[in-house]
Formats: sequence, C-alpha cells, structure tokens
Amino acid sequence: MLTEAFLAGKEVIDKLNSHNHQAFFVGGCVRDLLLNREIGDIDIATSAAPKMVQNIFDKVIPVGIEHGTVIVRHKQQSFEVTTFRVDGKYTDQRHPDEVTFVSAVDKDLERRDFTINALAMDMNGKIIDLFGGKKDLQQKVIRTVGDGYERFTEDPLRIIRAIRFSGQLGFFIDHDTLQAMEQVKKQIKNLAKERITQEITKLFAGSYLNLGIDYLKRTEIYKNLPIIAQYPGIIHKLPKSLKPLYSFGETIALFHYIEPQVPIINWVKAWKCSNKIKQEAIQLIDALRYYQEHQIDKWLVYQLDSVYYSGFDRLISIFHPEDYPIEPTMKKLVRELPIQSKKDLALNGNHLMEIFPEAPKGPWLKNTINRLEKEVVLGRIINTKYTLKEWIRCNPPEIN
Repeated sequence: MLTEAFLAGKEVIDKLNSHNHQAFFVGGCVRDLLLNREIGDIDIATSAAPKMVQNIFDKVIPVGIEHGTVIVRHKQQSFEVTTFRVDGKYTDQRHPDEVTFVSAVDKDLERRDFTINALAMDMNGKIIDLFGGKKDLQQKVIRTVGDGYERFTEDPLRIIRAIRFSGQLGFFIDHDTLQAMEQVKKQIKNLAKERITQEITKLFAGSYLNLGIDYLKRTEIYKNLPIIAQYPGIIHKLPKSLKPLYSFGETIALFHYIEPQVPIINWVKAWKCSNKIKQEAIQLIDALRYYQEHQIDKWLVYQLDSVYYSGFDRLISIFHPEDYPIEPTMKKLVRELPIQSKKDLALNGNHLMEIFPEAPKGPWLKNTINRLEKEVVLGRIINTKYTLKEWIRCNPPEIN
C-alpha cells in the first residue's frame, strides 16, 4: 500500500504531466517500495527545467537549482524534484563541474550509483529498469551502474555507500564492484568528514550491520577513515554481539569503550560532529563506566538524560548482553526517584551559608550540594530541610 507521501507525490507528477512534462519517482523510494521497506524521502525526476517547475508550483525552494534540483512543497510534504540531466567531470569528487539537462529519463538513470538506485516509476506504478536493478534486488546484489571505477572516482563516498547499503539491506556486493572499491578506496581520505559521518551513522544503524563491518574488514577501507586509520585495532575489537546503533553519539561511545586511549573529543573533532553528539557520547560513556562498577541503580538513571536510555540499552546489549534489556528497569527506577534535579533539593547554598556563617564562599558549597544530591537520590537520606541539615552537621564539608 502506498504511503500518504507517495499519494501526494503522485499529484506532483500528475501536475507536471498535465503541463506536458515527463516525471517519475526515482531512486531510493522506488527501491524501498519494491523491497516493502519503510519509505523515506520521495524524489522525483522530470523533463521540466527548474524554472518551469518553479512556474508550475506555488511553493518551491531552489535548494540546488544549478544542478537542476528544487524542493516542491505539496500538502505539507517536501519532494525533491530534479531535472533529467547528465553530469560532467567531478573535479571536487562530490559535485559535477557542470550538468547538462536532457529530455529523456534513460540518460538521467545512467549517471546514478548502483543499479538498485537506478530505477524509475511512473505515477501508475510502471517501472523503468534499464540496468537490471530489479534482478539485483531479487538476488540481493549491490552493483554499480556501468564502470565501477568511474562511478567511484566521480565520488568516492559511493564506496562507503555500497557498504552502508550492504549493512542496511543485507545485500552482497558484486565482485567487480568490490574490486573497483578497493582500487579507489584511498581517495576516501579526500572526502568531507561530515559526509563520511553521515554514511557511517547509517551503516551502524543497519539491520545487517555485521555484514557491512565484514566488508569494511575485507577491503580494509576502514584504514581510510578518521582516527580508525591510526587505531585499526578498533574494527577488529568490535564485539561479535554487535547490534544496530541509532546515532553517531552511540557509535562514538562504542569506539571509545573499545579504545579508551582515544578521547571522545578527538572523535568529535576528527569526524566533524555537533556539540549535541559530543554530549550524547560523553553521557553514554559515563553511564557505561558507572554501570561497570555499580550495575544499574537510581544514581545512574538520575544522571543519564532520559533521551539516552534507549541508546544506553543498545550499548548494554553489545557489552553486557546477559543483562539486556535494562531500559524497563531504568524507567521503573526513574519513576521512583525522590528528586528529578538538583533544584528539587530541600536545601541550597544559602542554607549552607546559614549553617556555616563563618565559612567563605568557595567550591565547598557546590561539592556539598553534590554530596547531598547523591545521598538523596540513592535514598540514604530523606529530602527534608531538617534531615539534610542534620546530615550535613554530622558530615561537615571540608572548607578551604
């Protein structure tokens, strides 16, 4: 059954057709439809030039108009609409130096990376398959369109994409395609790190992750990846119980846990990650270390942001499979917490100054509050002002 986005996409194609332009669904959405997989972005290729598309639709965002691509907004959904084209040389190994718009979809499909992505479908469901993509889908094979060396030289990221698709779909890589990947793999070092990070993130989220990792090992492509090139043992130390991870923060935590001598900040810088990913990796690795010593308790679930519970559970499934799953326990414990944050403490810094009026302000205030916080969370003292005051008098802080 077609998704709502596909149905809205049909209306986009119908409108292009009504203006005497060819238009087809192309690429990953057609592939995933044939595989009965969840449909992600829906891309459309058309004979209409970008300016014509802008004239036909009311809401158009010219995101890559120089390469023939615009975003058409229809029924609160976005559709990437690209004019049929052939690509010139790839000097920067990412974008073609120039593109030539053409009137036939067959030339457009020729420029695509793999046969399984070189499929087009009209609004009535008729498939255009010029390179055996349907057969490769049936046989679970990843194969380049045309000469593999040319495809990978144009954009070496396609090498990692081949491995990523293998890890996502459980497909094997064609022998000739694999040879071409090995011929061009050193050019991966020239790629923008953000592009590599995006593909590796998708690889580690794949249902057939271990197959993708096997290709990384066999081809030694990992020797061209940031940091892993200097610490190749990381790949060989990956646990056999490896399970999919759904963010790059989880993946960094995995790598750091395997190779602690590489600081998390090094991963973040080398792979051009956001501060959000850095914070996620730090929280996860801190939780893993705590778990290693104390197992699961209220202090762990209190310190770990609840948005990372599922990621932590996935890491536990890898490093401590005998304890998996622990997320249900974590959710139960968080409901039993006496406080949700430091602000909920019945005693604050001003109260401490009242108890110790002669003491100067200093780090002891923060340290004492932290001690009280942990005692309360672990249920060793009750969160009332009287109880906390009595505890602090019996356990006075070190005031410097």
